[in-house]
Amino acid sequence: MEVTENNLYEVALNFIPGIGNVNMKQIVSYCGSAEAVFKTPKGKLLKIPGVGPKTVEYLQDKNCFEIAEEELKKAEKFGASLLFYTNKKYPERLKNIPTAPALIYYKGNTLLNATKVISIVGTRKATPYGLGFIENMMKELKLFKDIIIISGLAYGIDICAHREALKNDIPTIGVMANGLDKIYPAVHKNTAIQMLENGGLITENKFGTLPDAPKFPERNRIIAGMSDLVIVVEAAASGGALITAEIANSYDIEVFAVPGDVNNSFSEGCNHLIKKHKAHLLTSIEDVKYMMNWETGEAAPKKINLQLTMDEANIVNWLAKEKTQIDMLSLKTQIPMSQLSALLLEMEFKGLVKALPGKRFTLA
Repeated sequence: MEVTENNLYEVALNFIPGIGNVNMKQIVSYCGSAEAVFKTPKGKLLKIPGVGPKTVEYLQDKNCFEIAEEELKKAEKFGASLLFYTNKKYPERLKNIPTAPALIYYKGNTLLNATKVISIVGTRKATPYGLGFIENMMKELKLFKDIIIISGLAYGIDICAHREALKNDIPTIGVMANGLDKIYPAVHKNTAIQMLENGGLITENKFGTLPDAPKFPERNRIIAGMSDLVIVVEAAASGGALITAEIANSYDIEVFAVPGDVNNSFSEGCNHLIKKHKAHLLTSIEDVKYMMNWETGEAAPKKINLQLTMDEANIVNWLAKEKTQIDMLSLKTQIPMSQLSALLLEMEFKGLVKALPGKRFTLA
């Protein structure tokens, strides 16, 4: 990766003790950039909510720059990119979740902001039923244009999703609970290497981090947050897949679950999600197409001939670039949320825009 001075400030900020992702982004928002945070006078920093004397003391300590320089050297040697949340290559969907990591480590060859992003999770002890479902589903998913499959590189459903995606030439991203320099579990190293050629690997953890237990739920929020929808294929009554589904629901991200045999403990979690209306029932890709308003193939772009107001033209201009969550659209258009909601509803009636799950909008 090409290292700039700004990269150094961004990575250094990530190594300030006790600052946290939410607080870090708030401080950057107040100051304007990571570099500006370090150059803002102590008195002004102390006026920022959540910034105390200890944080200011750490910001004035040069130790974080030494750590950052070392981390950037490792990234360059490893062929990885360190993406701050303000970087245009950072996953746009992930920015919408409040606890998103301010900095992610990424190695791969795929752009992270595809038109359609699907996460697939499930039990580590997958049965032939679950594995077969993924195999058949992936053959249908490859018909979509500009799609990415995300999972956690774990045993069972995760690794099956990655391998079937590769088999069908669909880019696939593995989100890791450890540093990029080690593949966990090690037996999936060959698959991970193949993923670097059509997809990639992501983590929020610095090089050398081991995959201890608390890291997995943290990883799951990234799997959910990067996605348009989460598909649960076989899950017991408790476990990581259900945690990911719960997180997705809390972020207003659509969840789908594959129903299974009521006597099979590895279908208990999926059946429960469907029963409690925490997931849409998934029997084929047609269910996804219907709920997400997705079509296979590429539709010809629509020409809008109506006379638009300045605000409507502003909205159309941004939505022509990408599907956008309403909060982000308000930020980009500088239209207050209360006014924007009414405008979008009016534009929906005119057939100009279409509402999508997760409070996102696209051109109709």
